Amino acid sequence: MTYKERLDKVLSNNGYGTRSQVKKYIKKGLVQVNNIITKDPSYLVSLQDHLTLNEKDIEQKENYYFLLNKPTGFICATEDTKEKTVLELLKGRHKNLKIFPVGRLDKNTEGLLILTTDGKLAHSLLSPKKNVPKVYYVEVQGLVNEEDVYEFQRGIILEDGYVCKPANLKILSTSEISKVEVTITEGKFHQIKRMFLARKKKVIYLKRIQFGKLFLDETLAVGNYRELTQKEIDLLLKLA
Repeated sequence: MTYKERLDKVLSNNGYGTRSQVKKYIKKGLVQVNNIITKDPSYLVSLQDHLTLNEKDIEQKENYYFLLNKPTGFICATEDTKEKTVLELLKGRHKNLKIFPVGRLDKNTEGLLILTTDGKLAHSLLSPKKNVPKVYYVEVQGLVNEEDVYEFQRGIILEDGYVCKPANLKILSTSEISKVEVTITEGKFHQIKRMFLARKKKVIYLKRIQFGKLFLDETLAVGNYRELTQKEIDLLLKLA
């Protein structure tokens, strides 16, 4: 059986306006379903129906999945009265989608962030039981050494006594500013910064480059986003 939803809900969920706005469009005869004007907001439609608004095709999707190259200065929240949120980076009708970030990157952390309307998937990906690996490129003030690698693998003890799950620390280069990659399977508040602080070292730059098997698109400028390909969506669904 093909799943159907109200016409006004479909238009609203796909970012074409609020429920009250799209009801007005429909009642004015601006919406067509399979080339027939439909003035009933409660008319049931499926993903297979062809919809138009002002004679322009309406994109219908069950859910939206975006990959954002998050810049610094934005928080991972749906709304905030003081700070800029990552949702302010969305453009056009995407601003109207009921979308939210999957997990959180700190305000001053850059890199891969998934935005979606798929609440079920997001909840599953964030479950501690899933142990989804997240990889970060990190620049650290101070010499990172093999002892740090060992301690990360054993489980860093944070200042509040929390024992982190084993993490992989890969040294890319080491000097006054060391460059490393860190893989964690959890996401405590400021976790990587706190892990290095426990080793008497300070993180000066942090960027997430991988989530599960999904990699940051390096062709995507900081602050820009794109829709995930079906292959990328499938990689996430396999983790759920």
